[in-house]
Amino acid sequence: MAAPPLLSLSQSQSQRLLFLSLSLPRPQLAPKPSSFSPARAASTAPPPPEGAGPAAPSRGDRFLGTQLAAEATARVLAPEDAERRRRRREKRKALARKPSAAACYGCGAPLQTADEAAPGYVHPATYDLKKRHHQLRTVLCGRCKLLSHGHMITAVGGHGGYPGGKQFVSADQLRDKLSYLRHDKALIIKLVDIVDFNGSFLARVRDFAGANPIILVITKVDLLPRDTDLNCIGDWVVEAVVKKKLNVLSVHLTSSKSLVGVTGVISEIQQEKKGRDVYILGSANVGKSAFISAMLRTMAYKDPVAAAAQKYKPIQSSVPGTTLGPIQIEAFLGGGKLYDTPGVHLHHRQAAVIHADDLPSLAPQSRLRARCFPANDTDVGLSGNSLFWGGLVRIDVVKALPRTRLTFYGPKKLKINMVPTTEADEFYEREVGVTLTPPAGKEKVEGWVGLQGVRELQIKYEESNRPACDIAISGLGWIAVEPLGVPSSNPDESAEEEDNGSGELHLRVHVPKPVEIFVRPTLPVGKAASQWYRYQELTEEEEELRPKWHY
Repeated sequence: MAAPPLLSLSQSQSQRLLFLSLSLPRPQLAPKPSSFSPARAASTAPPPPEGAGPAAPSRGDRFLGTQLAAEATARVLAPEDAERRRRRREKRKALARKPSAAACYGCGAPLQTADEAAPGYVHPATYDLKKRHHQLRTVLCGRCKLLSHGHMITAVGGHGGYPGGKQFVSADQLRDKLSYLRHDKALIIKLVDIVDFNGSFLARVRDFAGANPIILVITKVDLLPRDTDLNCIGDWVVEAVVKKKLNVLSVHLTSSKSLVGVTGVISEIQQEKKGRDVYILGSANVGKSAFISAMLRTMAYKDPVAAAAQKYKPIQSSVPGTTLGPIQIEAFLGGGKLYDTPGVHLHHRQAAVIHADDLPSLAPQSRLRARCFPANDTDVGLSGNSLFWGGLVRIDVVKALPRTRLTFYGPKKLKINMVPTTEADEFYEREVGVTLTPPAGKEKVEGWVGLQGVRELQIKYEESNRPACDIAISGLGWIAVEPLGVPSSNPDESAEEEDNGSGELHLRVHVPKPVEIFVRPTLPVGKAASQWYRYQELTEEEEELRPKWHY
């Protein structure tokens, strides 16, 4: 029997059959009985529809919902986010205080035309003219003009303020003007006065600087006694910085008057600033404006921007509180600005308690000279006597060796008087404002706070051939305590005292409240200091971790 003939399809018919086979629904395979699970079926079931047509959520709605759910979960899992948000709000508020309005280039006070006696005052016609020509940064206010001619015009009052003039701003308000610094990215140049090292150190400088790097600059080294070995001074300062646990990049010994050490500071600033702004920070009257002038003078030889900035530099004055706001200075060719800042007013310094007219008497104008009591050519002992350093300090010597000597380092205008302790109270009441100055004049004595702060000092010494310690008076200077400082005319007596080698001195120090008294290792000044000063013995690791000092 013959096979049936094969059907022949045309090309169009074959394409139609292929389309129909693809469009037909495929049969669903039943799940195996062994793999079926109601829980699994529920978990793999598609989510219920959230709407259809126009009511269906868009991709943007779904994304927003996911983000909101993630933030809610994060708030539950990380409650510290609230603290972070609070810190961010504080940072934004602090940065909002960064000065932006036009200010006097001499003191940093905002320019104003309303109050002629207040800082920042400019005559209205002058203000309008300068504003029209965009030259407000070249304006000097009326107070700065008077300060530049030697007038003692105070503007800071309140806690740590100064009597003797109309007060327009408090010390706390000046501190508040620096609060944005800790949140800003900057390089901090911290200045410390070597004559008042402890009083001007700003132990809590990190409250202002935050985590920003700090370069420590020691000013006024030209005031140290002649023949002082600066190698000893540099080592002493670094040791003091390490003890205070302040982390700094380096230490520089400088003089704004002779420009010594200023080049080294400028070199490190250029190396470390990396496009950041540079802020000069320090206590009131530490020499910030003088240091900036010295910087600009040194940089002007190579930097035309610094040369132009010399014309409009901050005013220098012996009045604490001369600078009343951050002063922006275009000083760097490669970006970043230099800022002079208001001095931090410290209530524990002598300048905080005396009259404004007496302030110049606290500032040494020339190199310090040691004033010894008793002198080498006298046989008078100190025990049972009181020494007055002007009207600001009284030292009662309760117990001392026959050859104990006190050496004073401070302003020459403050005279030193010695009387028996039994007569000290009467002598002070009679001579304060007359022989014992400051305060100078009977009218200032009426409001004088007196020497109400008293501190008992039990000073132990281990070696008789070197000073026992320094007694530093905040804002004034220091007194070196030498147990056997007076040469003996009897060699046998001298040898016997040196054999004893150790002992204790008892002093009672009176100062105005709230002036602070610091007992510290002796600052190695003078020619003899290089003979008794001992450098710290350090391991290689300790030497590497310590900041380096430069001169």
